[in-house]
Amino acid sequence: MDLSFYKSPLSEEIRDEGRAEGAARRAAEDVLEILEVRGISVPEAVRERITGCGDPEILRQWHRRAVTAPTAAEIFEDE
Repeated sequence: MDLSFYKSPLSEEIRDEGRAEGAARRAAEDVLEILEVRGISVPEAVRERITGCGDPEILRQWHRRAVTAPTAAEIFEDE
């Protein structure tokens, strides 16, 4: 059986993209979980913005802000 595809650069790129998407999805879930644990209501528009973000650095910023923000929308301040 020829396994060369699984070792190819294209295959590695596909795996990397999948890992990045998974990491972003988990980071978004973490932001939402912090808000939920804190008892902060998350409007649908805010939820969609968080789950639609694929940038790990932005999600890290939102994660840090979610710890102290008085409302869900305030995690987006300074943007």
